[in-house]
Amino acid sequence: MSDNTNSPSATNPSGRWNPYLVGTALGVLSWLAFAIVNTPLGISTPISSVASFCVIPLMGEEAVATNAYWAKFPFKWNYQTLFLLATFLGSLVSVLASRSFRVETVPAVWCERFGRSSSVRFVAAFFGGAMIMFGARMAGGCTSGHGISGSLQLALSSWVFFLTLFGFGLITAFVLFRGPKCNT
Repeated sequence: MSDNTNSPSATNPSGRWNPYLVGTALGVLSWLAFAIVNTPLGISTPISSVASFCVIPLMGEEAVATNAYWAKFPFKWNYQTLFLLATFLGSLVSVLASRSFRVETVPAVWCERFGRSSSVRFVAAFFGGAMIMFGARMAGGCTSGHGISGSLQLALSSWVFFLTLFGFGLITAFVLFRGPKCNT
């Protein structure tokens, strides 16, 4: 019996991918991105670009076009937008293939520390995501942009970012998830 690392089985009940395989694939994908389109992997710029398109019904086309930020990153169908779409679709295919898809408003790890309130979870996720996106745009790149593409290029700023992110991630995990609050 072979061990299939991307679907649940008796030997791999979590259905998680092999991190060495995924790391190697990300490295090869990054090389291909530079070789073919001369663009690093990254998600925050295309998310900002798509956001400009999404707010047109609310703000109007002229207001979006004259916005200083969105004028710099206007919506366009290009490699980065396709990469964003492919990231979503790839994640969907992966979770469906592993048969681990489920709608979960309050994950067990959150419930253990913060309780069962889905509204508290939603507010925390929304503001956490907004802060991360704001920080990523202030830094000129996101975790994948700096952590993967920048570190592969041996950019000092990306290595500082990545090591700082890792360190504060450990501290945050220790502080936020140090003890249970409810039973699941």
